[in-house]
Amino acid sequence: MSDLSLRDIKYLQGVGPQRAAVLEKELNIRSFKDLLYYFPYKYVDRSRLYYIHEIDGNMPYIQLRGQILSFETFGEGRQRRLVGHFSDGTGVVDLVWFQGLKFVEGKYKAHEPYIVFGKPTVFNGRINIAHPDIDPADELVLSNMGLQPYYNTTEKMKRSNLNSHAVEKLMKNLFAALQREVIEETLSPQLIEQHRLMPLSDALHNIHFPQNPDLLRRAQYRLKFEELFYVQLNILRYTLERRNKFRGLVFGTVGEIFHTFYEQNLPFQLTGAQKRVIKEMRRDMKSGRQMNRLLQGDVGSGKTLVALMTMLIALDNGYQACMMAPTEILANQHYETITRFLAGMPVRVELLTGNVKGKKRETILRDLVTGEVQILIGTHAVIEDTVNFSSLGLVVIDEQHRFGVAQRAKLWKKNTCPPHVLVMTATPIPRTLAMTLYGDLDVSVIDELPPGRKPIQTIHQFDNRRALLYAFIRKQLQEGRQAYIVYPLIQESEKMDIKNLEDGYLHVCEAFPEYKVSKVHGKMKAAEKDAEMQRFVENETQILVATTVIEVGVNVPNASVMVIENAERFGLSQLHQLRGRVGRGADQSYCILVTGYKLTEDTRKRIQIMVDTNDGFEIAEADLKLRGPGDLEGTQQSGVAFDLKIADIARDGQLLQYVREIAEHLLEADPQGTRPENAVVWQQLKELRKKNVNWAVIS
Repeated sequence: MSDLSLRDIKYLQGVGPQRAAVLEKELNIRSFKDLLYYFPYKYVDRSRLYYIHEIDGNMPYIQLRGQILSFETFGEGRQRRLVGHFSDGTGVVDLVWFQGLKFVEGKYKAHEPYIVFGKPTVFNGRINIAHPDIDPADELVLSNMGLQPYYNTTEKMKRSNLNSHAVEKLMKNLFAALQREVIEETLSPQLIEQHRLMPLSDALHNIHFPQNPDLLRRAQYRLKFEELFYVQLNILRYTLERRNKFRGLVFGTVGEIFHTFYEQNLPFQLTGAQKRVIKEMRRDMKSGRQMNRLLQGDVGSGKTLVALMTMLIALDNGYQACMMAPTEILANQHYETITRFLAGMPVRVELLTGNVKGKKRETILRDLVTGEVQILIGTHAVIEDTVNFSSLGLVVIDEQHRFGVAQRAKLWKKNTCPPHVLVMTATPIPRTLAMTLYGDLDVSVIDELPPGRKPIQTIHQFDNRRALLYAFIRKQLQEGRQAYIVYPLIQESEKMDIKNLEDGYLHVCEAFPEYKVSKVHGKMKAAEKDAEMQRFVENETQILVATTVIEVGVNVPNASVMVIENAERFGLSQLHQLRGRVGRGADQSYCILVTGYKLTEDTRKRIQIMVDTNDGFEIAEADLKLRGPGDLEGTQQSGVAFDLKIADIARDGQLLQYVREIAEHLLEADPQGTRPENAVVWQQLKELRKKNVNWAVIS
């Protein structure tokens, strides 16, 4: 089918140069193949007829057989509309047109039998169908109609008369043009037979024009199987190639530095989960292959301590370690935490951010090259070309979704043999998403909280009970605690009725005159923001009014209350991250989700999930199902393209796991891609890689 990708869409009947330009700009459709793989988003059963007495204004699409009793015109000029009173003997509905009135009056006659198709609505107590599809009843054979496809279109397409119906006609022209051509298979005969898959040509026809729901289901399964299979094969082959190409540094020793820390400086007993993941990393680093591991752990689970102990293994083997954080606040926090952990030990730790300048910077850069600086912690500053190491052995990347692939790759080049890589995230990632987003990384999970931590109590409060809310906050402040109040916007938006931070700050200052209040948001200068944060950290201010800039990298054990205003405006993962700013000390902590009364069903579900559970992975799974992968916090800015045309990671998790195992078996049996029975598969993978399909392979 390679020739189809070379056939210009403008030469398809019904397209031409003007429509071709619109299709390319709006949908990236340039060729016959691009159009063939532009799948419908829904289907409507055109074989079913309804009676008028059965229908109401809440039904999606309906089909009626009857006749137009009469036409009436209402209004003048642009407000003019044409109404056809349509009856099937069981009732009457109004067919309404706002455009093309003369055409309609000339084409459709009263008392002729027609089949009408459209979406019913209720206006002034009467059922209306605006701009319906109308066909003569004797010409339309409903049993041949099957399921009618519906295609996503844009406003610009509609202005060029390319609505869903027009795309459907182009698709029919495409299949008419292809009727004598063979669509080449993209899976091997063994895979098709073994997994009982519909042939590709049948699947493509039935995905656009299915005669019945069973054929549609089989077509969808075949195309989803193929798409997810190549996603996983691509990732697994890439991982195998990288492992064969890059041999890892061998860290064979757990020595004096590690043991001294473990015996004398360890601040608390490690949890079973922390011990398990340290063993997993230790096994990687002595294996002779490069470690490339993702460490997932909920907020407060002790990831930083695990990362430090992994860095100490690098030091024991004569190598340096580097930790990169996305923000200056978080880099500073890691620096303070790690230097506190290592107090009294002969380990030199330095901090390198954009604010470190002059002689201090020169000294750090010089001592990195000589090896005197053993652990470097910093922001993007650590990947600058001027930063060089004596022997970089381990790179730790925190909240990695905030860095691009190219930025991370720069750290690899700081040593002749690529260093071991540990990627950390406090954003719990569902297994199905992790398999695609981080498919080439080994995954470790810290699924226990350190002892002594009390679960955070989450409460849903309506915003008309503010006096009660403030009384609760005041009680916590009187007991010596501190509170966060988070707003979704900085300044008022005319379009959305949202409490904004500026007004909120003034209101909080008035409501709590006896306490000091800080304000932090993303538009403040970094130094100003850090100064305000530091005041809160040192308890100079008792309330911090902020936007989501505090979502990551704020550790104030004394803060026991997190109030999230307009909680309905936040996604589940973001709410969970914000909640994780409290509950870091031994005191009972609270997260209060403030909303209005009018909430959608999805929003109520989100809020209820937050109230019911503190389990980050459970929340992430729910978020994936409610919002889809492209909206999940972090994935949009990570450089990850979910270029999936038909599969849905949220709903096709079982299939994803199934095809991954199939891809693993195929790769084990044919790692070099030389077996003739797999030739089709390796050729297809090569074609997909040529087009640089970004299926989120993270290096």
